[in-house]
Amino acid sequence: MKILIADDDPRLRELVSLAVERAGFTAITASDGQRALTHAAREAPDLIVLDVGMPEMDGFEVCRRIRATSQVPILFLTAQDDEIDRILGLEMGADDYVTKPFSPRELVARIKAILKRSHGGPVQVLRHGRVTLDRVGHLCAVDGIDLALTGTEFQLMALLMAAPGRMHAKPRVTDAIWGAHSQVSDRTLDSHLRNLRAKLESAGCKGAIETLHGVGVKLGPCA
Repeated sequence: MKILIADDDPRLRELVSLAVERAGFTAITASDGQRALTHAAREAPDLIVLDVGMPEMDGFEVCRRIRATSQVPILFLTAQDDEIDRILGLEMGADDYVTKPFSPRELVARIKAILKRSHGGPVQVLRHGRVTLDRVGHLCAVDGIDLALTGTEFQLMALLMAAPGRMHAKPRVTDAIWGAHSQVSDRTLDSHLRNLRAKLESAGCKGAIETLHGVGVKLGPCA
């Protein structure tokens, strides 16, 4: 699992990076808010450690922008005893917070707890903007109006909605839908994605399915 660490203090970034790597994670670092957004989009981390007080763009704004497209777990680093920061962070969608100064061991324990909660089992009802997907009822709807999806289209939508904003490499998508040893071509996957995109657009969600040639596919905003 990849952990993105965003903080303008190089010593703290190094300290946290060493702690999470010793715990078996891969550390990705960013020195300011803009770089944090870039890495979040490019690297698709499993969790983000986000400092509130960063230059260029503070942690609150980074969180707000990430939450527009993704539910990736976020852990805020806040100033000691700054209750306003903690409350604002939680209200904006943070999963937890740690106050400075902190023990690296405590931080890693918090990270593991958040990841355990977020990966404890598949969420049965997924929501992304105006789109709702019910795994149990096998229903996908926009503004409460059901989309007539095929079984494969439904699986694709469920995969994308489980991590909105994350770029999925096409081979991984193919393996997830048809199995690791399938002989399904990119052209077949593209056909299903094209049909899914058309159905979403007909319901008013234009541009929700985003593909990047040679990279993969992701679920964009559906406002």
